[in-house]
Amino acid sequence: MAAPAACTRFSDNYELKEELGKGAFSVVRRCVQKSTGLEFAAKIINTKKLSARDFQKLEREARICRKLQHPNIVRLHDSIQEENFHYLVFDLVTGGELFEDIVAREFYSEADASHCIQQILESVNHCHQNGVVHRDLKPENLLLASKQKGAAVKLADFGLAIEVQGEQQAWFGFAGTPGYLSPEVLKKEPYGKPVDIWACGVILYILLVGYPPFWDEDQHRLYAQIKAGAYDYPSPEWDTVTPEAKNLINQMLTVNPSKRITASEALKHPWICQRERVASVVHRQETVDCLKKFNARRKLKGAILTTMLATRNFSSRSIITKKSDGSQVKESTDSSTTLEDDDVKGFAPSTSTPPQSPALLAKVITAAASPAASTSSGKSTLSLSTVLLQGAQARKQEIIKMTEQLIEAINTGDYEAYTKICDPHLTAFEPEALGNLVEGMDFHKFYFDNVLGKNCKAVNTTILNPHVHLLGEDAACIAYVRLTQYMDKQGQAHTQQSEETRVWHKRDNKWQNVHFHRSGVTGSSPFTFAHK
Repeated sequence: MAAPAACTRFSDNYELKEELGKGAFSVVRRCVQKSTGLEFAAKIINTKKLSARDFQKLEREARICRKLQHPNIVRLHDSIQEENFHYLVFDLVTGGELFEDIVAREFYSEADASHCIQQILESVNHCHQNGVVHRDLKPENLLLASKQKGAAVKLADFGLAIEVQGEQQAWFGFAGTPGYLSPEVLKKEPYGKPVDIWACGVILYILLVGYPPFWDEDQHRLYAQIKAGAYDYPSPEWDTVTPEAKNLINQMLTVNPSKRITASEALKHPWICQRERVASVVHRQETVDCLKKFNARRKLKGAILTTMLATRNFSSRSIITKKSDGSQVKESTDSSTTLEDDDVKGFAPSTSTPPQSPALLAKVITAAASPAASTSSGKSTLSLSTVLLQGAQARKQEIIKMTEQLIEAINTGDYEAYTKICDPHLTAFEPEALGNLVEGMDFHKFYFDNVLGKNCKAVNTTILNPHVHLLGEDAACIAYVRLTQYMDKQGQAHTQQSEETRVWHKRDNKWQNVHFHRSGVTGSSPFTFAHK
């Protein structure tokens, strides 16, 4: 690839700053252009570690990004090839994910969802006009230009994008993220631009109610749903959605790709171009509440995948952790499972897959991050018996016991005991962190030093409906409802309820809590004690 004629070295033109994210073969760092002082995000790829096929994909990504210039697409400004490194210089996009921004808003309506999908469709339409199919449209790749209100939505990460001629349909290999895959890809049929529209339909469905149209903990059943186009609009949440919005979804989620609406046609749909007249402007609080849970499950998937990849020797050929294209400022712990396999014969997930296969890894992650893992319903449709080793039940009890010990340390305010049970780099999503991912122990130590055990006479915790998913021999995930009873200093009894999910990892024959997610606490309380 040709580098700018005036400069052949990245360091001549840019000054590198702090790290923003990390992938298997790349790191993303903020950088400053020396001549202008403008800030960018540099994706730095270690080309020594790339196979010839991976290098071709890198060149394809750079070539595609260079020809896409649109206000709703993260723009590639520079591409510099050096001996061992390739530098891709992108817009520095500081607003984070669109879906995270929505749940932080005070007001969110159907009209807002219309505006969001319009911007996504504008970016997709630009891609399609330039002969580009993205192939991996999903919430993780929808970012905001800045933190300012009304900031533009930007489509990111063209690592799986392909180039097509006109309306060409061909088999380009199996690629995408499970819940957003189109029927034609799953059927291994020729495909093209319509796959992006299908993914837009899934995204629009989620934007309106906060949960996806297709869901099953078993990947085979999920794929069967998608291939059949088996989705519906359940009451009561869909009763308040306008018929025009459902009509657009129906045209996007049309199983036959030749009959599916195109991006340019969708932009002319009344629900998009006449939103002031058609789309409802009523605040959708239930959608926001559901979207918070949906976001939390996406984060958990990333945490579990990170834990599993760190503890097992999984193949990275067919399942890769997709990171931001260099445009996100926050750390990339919110990755989703992106599948890619050019040789489709090697795909076909099966229950007979050996424990270290990518297909089974995807299945286990899907199970561990399912809605059942973050609710108290106790319903679970997927048996993991095919991947559990001897002594599984004993290990499950061990995880429950370790969780009880950790909570007991919290209740008694015993920080020393707590640190022995937790990994020093413990990551957490909890209400006190205001939606941010917290890493390390300092954030938790504050509560031990100032709150825990100081505002009450007695504390009792009950764990309800514990679900343990074993992830190999040395990693596990537990989800449960936590009831905390306590007496305040005035002698008044209080009860709090929260939903928690914890990821455990065994090191040196000792279980350590490496990540947890906790929902907001319900039940009136003047204290924020016992939250860790």
